[in-house]
Amino acid sequence: MLLKTFGWSFAVTALGLVAAVFYGGWAAFGVVAILSVLEISLSFDNAVVNAGILKKMNAFWQKIFLTIGILIAVFGMRLVFPVVIVAISASLGPIEAVDLALTNKDRYQQLVTDAHPSIAAFGGMFLLMIFLDFIFEDRDIKWLAWLERPLAKLGKVDMLSVCIALIVLLVSAITFGAHAHQHGGAHADKAETVLLSGITGLITYLIVGGLSGFFEDKLEEEEEREHEAEEAEEAAERAGKPKSAVKLAGKAAFFMFLYLEVLDASFSFDGVIGAFAITNDIVLMALGLGIGAMYVRSLTVYLVRQGTLDDYVYLEHGAHYAIGALAAVLLVTIQYEINEIITGLIGVVLIGASFWSSVRRNKRLVAAGGESEGEETEAVSTT
Repeated sequence: MLLKTFGWSFAVTALGLVAAVFYGGWAAFGVVAILSVLEISLSFDNAVVNAGILKKMNAFWQKIFLTIGILIAVFGMRLVFPVVIVAISASLGPIEAVDLALTNKDRYQQLVTDAHPSIAAFGGMFLLMIFLDFIFEDRDIKWLAWLERPLAKLGKVDMLSVCIALIVLLVSAITFGAHAHQHGGAHADKAETVLLSGITGLITYLIVGGLSGFFEDKLEEEEEREHEAEEAEEAAERAGKPKSAVKLAGKAAFFMFLYLEVLDASFSFDGVIGAFAITNDIVLMALGLGIGAMYVRSLTVYLVRQGTLDDYVYLEHGAHYAIGALAAVLLVTIQYEINEIITGLIGVVLIGASFWSSVRRNKRLVAAGGESEGEETEAVSTT
């Protein structure tokens, strides 16, 4: 199971490290290895969230996510995206931007650093909306019940998450955007850029998330009308078997796939920007981050096939809290530099705490004789 799931990741790792040695010797080998670890540590929460969405999709779309999706993730976000940033920010053509990335690496890094405020605002708002919609939803199982209960009540107010996100964006533009960090430690007034990019991120979330949710609801309504499907579900329940989850297909799965790709893009912002703290060589960056992206994909599949999210019910909570923390970090980095190690540790600590809480919960259920999985659990202190 482990080799089948991570086999391609192992193969890509070997090829990537060999390519690094041929490209720049053992020094390049070390840089690629470090970048791979950086990407995995920063994107573990991405894998958990992806798994929660991917398990709703049928086998065909899961395969699409692992094939076409990985091409978009590796070549699109880790190779093409940094070049596109430079092309747009410096008003260059694509060929000129590629030439700059290969021949004038210092200038290339400078342009990417100067474009960071718009990248951080877009990604920060997209991730913030994911976090807000999660914590404002009333769920049967709660991790930090003392916090999630009152937030779920507040979530009944229409458009609350959008209002909060816009307020956060406005404050960020006025404070961080007015003194945006630029190359060489200088600061510039990028309030307008931050505001525009943040609104674009918010609109992107609303469109993609809204369409995927709409088609998902439509598909579930159609399934409910099918009498044979209902009988199959009732028979399974009488036999003591778990009900089969509705697997998304067609338009619903397509928009969910699109949502996953935009989500992955938002998660990769910090990895791409953080990579410049290690190297400004676009080839080494693509190799290292590409290897890391492969492991994130494999880990996503592993979580789905093993049913890990069903066994460790707080993992999804921990991942979404990590998303909220990452959104805040991205917005703060508009003005201030934050070490990537700190960013990665925040996600690891939150997910680790949620995993440990899940283990404790499972032990309590076993000790109590296997209570109902759907019952609301009490608050778990992580302090």
